[in-house]
Amino acid sequence: MKRLNNYDAMAAQLDSELSAANSDSHGTEVLLLNGSDMTPEPVRWLWPNWLAKGKLHILAGAPGQGKTTISLAIASTVTTGSHWPDGSLCTLGNILIWSGEDDPADTLLPRLLAAGADKSHCYFVHGTKIDGQLQSFDPARDMSALEAEAQRIGGIKLLIVDPVVSAVTGDSHKNTEVRRALQPLVDLASRMGAAVLGISHFSKGGAGSDPASRVVGSIAFTAVARVVLVAAKVKGEDGEEKRIFARAKSNIGPDDGGFEYQINQAEPLPGIHASYVSWGQSIAGTARELLSEPESDRATNGDKSAMAVAEEFLIQLLKDGPCPTKYVEDEAKAAGISWATARRASDELGVKKRKVQNIWYWERPNLLRQLAQDAHRSYVEQVEQVQGQHAQMGTNSCDELGRF
Repeated sequence: MKRLNNYDAMAAQLDSELSAANSDSHGTEVLLLNGSDMTPEPVRWLWPNWLAKGKLHILAGAPGQGKTTISLAIASTVTTGSHWPDGSLCTLGNILIWSGEDDPADTLLPRLLAAGADKSHCYFVHGTKIDGQLQSFDPARDMSALEAEAQRIGGIKLLIVDPVVSAVTGDSHKNTEVRRALQPLVDLASRMGAAVLGISHFSKGGAGSDPASRVVGSIAFTAVARVVLVAAKVKGEDGEEKRIFARAKSNIGPDDGGFEYQINQAEPLPGIHASYVSWGQSIAGTARELLSEPESDRATNGDKSAMAVAEEFLIQLLKDGPCPTKYVEDEAKAAGISWATARRASDELGVKKRKVQNIWYWERPNLLRQLAQDAHRSYVEQVEQVQGQHAQMGTNSCDELGRF
C-alpha cells in the first residue's frame, strides 16, 4: 500500500510538471468567465435600435445612393448632439473618419458642414508617421496607435470606415481572413465605447433577394456586424422614384423599418458646394419589402388588378378593428398578396399605422362611415340604373305607339 501511495504522488507531481511545461512552452492561457460572476448589461445605444456603442455596423447599397452622405449626416448629428430622424436625442460627441476614397478637405468636411456639423468635433485619419516619415494608415500595423490617439482626444462616439473593406488586408472574399481582419476593429469599438459604421456596396444582381445577403465580399462582413443598414432608390406605385434607408439585419434589436430620404445640394461656405441628406417620413416593413419594385398591376385571378384584390383583402381584415402589422403580413402572404402590394393598397385606403408598446398596428379610421358611404353609393347607382331603364322603356313605347 505504501508503494502505491508513493506511485500516486509521483504521478501527480509528473502531471503538474507536464502542465507547467506546456503552459510555459505555448505562453497561452485560456480565460473563462463564470455566469455567477457577471452582471447582465443592456445594449448601449448611440441611436436607439439603429447604432450601438461598441459594435460594428455595415451600411451598404448600390453606387450613387449617397451612402457616404448618409454616414456624414449621422456624424453631423453626433457632433451637434441634435435629434435623430426618429426624433430621439443624440448625445454630443466627437467623430473619427477613416476614408480611403474621399478627400477630407474638398469632400468630407464640406459635406459635414452642409449637414450642419460642428467641425471642431470632426477628426480624420490622415496617415501614420514612422521615424519622421508620413505613410499611409495600415490597419494591420497601426490600429493600436489609432486607439491611443483616439483615447487622447476622448469622447469618440462614432468611427466611420469608408470603405470597410479597407480594414481587410487579405482576401475580402474569404470568411476566415475577413473575420480575422475585422476583429481588431470590433475590439477597438468595444474598448472605446464607440459605434463603428463601415461603408460597403451591393454586389451586382440579386434584386428582390434579402438586401443583407447582397453586401459585396465575404458573408463574414454581415456576420460580424451586429446591424446591417441599406440605402436604395426604388420606384413607387405612381412611378416616382424615392430613396429608402432601412435596417436589413439586427442581432441586437428590431430588424425592420426605415426612413425616406433625399439628397440635396448646399453652399455651406462661399464657393464650397456639397451634398447633404434631408430625412423624410418613417416607413414600416422589412428591407426586402421596402426595396422591392412594384409588381404588375394585373393579378392572376381574372380581370381584377393586384391592387383591387389587396384593397378588398384589407377592408375585410380591418373591418373589426386594428390588427398587428405582423398578423396583416402573415394573412396577406396566406392570401397570395405580396407585402409590397398590401402596403400600397393600405396607402390608397388611408390605413393608419401606429405603434403601441413597441408593436405596430394597422387600422382604418371611420371604416363604418366609409362602408355606409360605399353602400349608399351603390344603392344610388342601382336606382339611377333602374330609372334609366324605365325611361328608355317609356321612350320605346311612345315610338311604338307613333307607328299606329
